[in-house]
Amino acid sequence: MNSDPRHGPDAGAGPVLGPGSGAGAGAGAGAGPGAGGARARRGRGVVSPRRGPVPVPLLVPALVGLAFLVLPLVALLVRAPWSNLPDQLTSPEVWQALRLSLVCATAATAVSLVLGVPLAWLLARVEFPGRGFVRALVTLPLVLPPVVGGVALLMALGRNGLVGQWLESWFGISLPFTTAGVVVAEAFVAMPFLVISVEGTLRAADPRYEEAATTLGASRFTAFRRVTLPLIAPGIAAGAVLAWARALGEFGATITFAGNFPGRTQTMPLAVYLALQSDPEAAIALSLVLLTVSVAVLAGLRDRWMSAS
Repeated sequence: MNSDPRHGPDAGAGPVLGPGSGAGAGAGAGAGPGAGGARARRGRGVVSPRRGPVPVPLLVPALVGLAFLVLPLVALLVRAPWSNLPDQLTSPEVWQALRLSLVCATAATAVSLVLGVPLAWLLARVEFPGRGFVRALVTLPLVLPPVVGGVALLMALGRNGLVGQWLESWFGISLPFTTAGVVVAEAFVAMPFLVISVEGTLRAADPRYEEAATTLGASRFTAFRRVTLPLIAPGIAAGAVLAWARALGEFGATITFAGNFPGRTQTMPLAVYLALQSDPEAAIALSLVLLTVSVAVLAGLRDRWMSAS
């Protein structure tokens, strides 16, 4: 007689299930995917702010920081000469500076679009040695003092600059202290905002659409023009608005590279600076115009920058 337990009566019976083990397994199997899906949804969802008492060590500095940011704007509104504001804003000097600011900021934004969108695509889609260094150079004007940017533009595009001397001798083009110089200075400080915005949008876009277009016979430029541009259009629009607002408020690089000549290079920020020395009420009135433009830009981008999600 074979006494090997493997050949005993219960050898083929398999594992013995205890009471309720089948139901437990079935319940666990049934609940598993649903529970996992719920956990995944919770992980992907937005965490709602918790309600409850706020710690005083956090509340006090937060309120001080809020007051620090809001109080100057409130003071500007309180001190505004509301009674003669229409007269201040309808003077020929104000309209001249406002028109020049709008024209130059729009032209600088156009330059940023023509040069910045291809640059953003290059940084987002092409692998090449030193790409991180190039990205750092592109974003350098964001942290560079604007006056230093104006000096750098003079050294590069001035009459005796590295490139400016050849522009003047070969083509008779002189950029410093001209309206074109204002556009160049504003584009220099505004273009990084557009490049960063568009590059981030390109990195978030699925590159498989472009790859599919190239496999169907489209060139890489055609895929960019017909596929990529419609996908990243919101990012381009947001970057263009930010660049336009930055160009409109540029001061340091403009006054250093283009000077402060009324009707030719005097933009709104320069007019504010000049009016503050002789007519503070006019400076406040001009500041209100720029404040209104800033609020309008923020309102236009509220879905992108102010959304809780």
